[in-house]
Amino acid sequence: MLKFNRSEFLFIRNKINSSEIESLLNKIIINKRISKNFEVQDISSTKNLKDNSILFLENNIKFDKKNFNNIILITNNINIFEETKYKDIILINNFNDAYNIIINFIYSHEDSLDYFDEFDLIGNSFISKNASIHKSSKIFNNCVIGKGVKIGKNCVIKNNVVIKNTLIKDNVIICDNSSIGTTGFGFDLKKRGTLFLNPQIGIVIIDNNVHIGSSCTIDRGKIDYTYIGKNSMIDNLVHIAHNVRIGDNACIAAQTGIAGSANIGNNVTVGGQVGIAGHINIGQNVVIAAKSGVTKSINDNSIVAGFPAVDIKEWKRKVIKERKNGH
Repeated sequence: MLKFNRSEFLFIRNKINSSEIESLLNKIIINKRISKNFEVQDISSTKNLKDNSILFLENNIKFDKKNFNNIILITNNINIFEETKYKDIILINNFNDAYNIIINFIYSHEDSLDYFDEFDLIGNSFISKNASIHKSSKIFNNCVIGKGVKIGKNCVIKNNVVIKNTLIKDNVIICDNSSIGTTGFGFDLKKRGTLFLNPQIGIVIIDNNVHIGSSCTIDRGKIDYTYIGKNSMIDNLVHIAHNVRIGDNACIAAQTGIAGSANIGNNVTVGGQVGIAGHINIGQNVVIAAKSGVTKSINDNSIVAGFPAVDIKEWKRKVIKERKNGH
């Protein structure tokens, strides 16, 4: 798990102690056990536990908490609450409400009315006073580079690119009109609209030697990060949603859409206009044919096609059979 400092990208609106969370969530608390009082310094995920933090846990996922101090769990799952190993835990009746109340209380993020960034106009682009760009990198015209963004050596950022909440390593090219670090699509299906958005407080990490085409969008992670691996090639008009992890040497053709929390292995090749569902795993050395719809996880070294995507030999047999039957 790569590390980043969240406070470099967001503003801290309020500090809160674990004992104060009870009053903040008072209307939606069902039960609680609070053994310690500590200042909350960050938000954890099951993959990235941090000392003195809050962990929102909706599902009963196994994780190792023994090496970390002062983590308060917030859950709507009664089975999690009844596990006595969790000494600091709050059971609530609405998971999304609890998340939104706490995150919006602690952080001022870019979907907040009070979010603010200061910019310098440098070479026809607006660069945050809190961004860091290596002197060897080139920023073209009409770009916006936001708070906390770090751009490494020998990068090329072409015209009209927006970059925020992002760490970019060396030798990266981002083509015209792309937006990196944008707000992820997080909301409650039962409460739609801007008033109920789930704040996205993670970032994007783009590793060395990555090429990103024109008019692409890459959403920042909800709590951790969205990641693009080394030497990857992203074509034009590709959307990569929050929490997606793409391995090294990926090649993704135009108009592909990758839904949130999909994990894609190394050396994966994706044809044009492919749709990849969220929360699935795509193995190493996989090839996905153009216009495929990937709805389930794919094993290493597979070649798939069709909707739903299946092994390409099976897909070809199916096409031949349909043609024989006049379809």
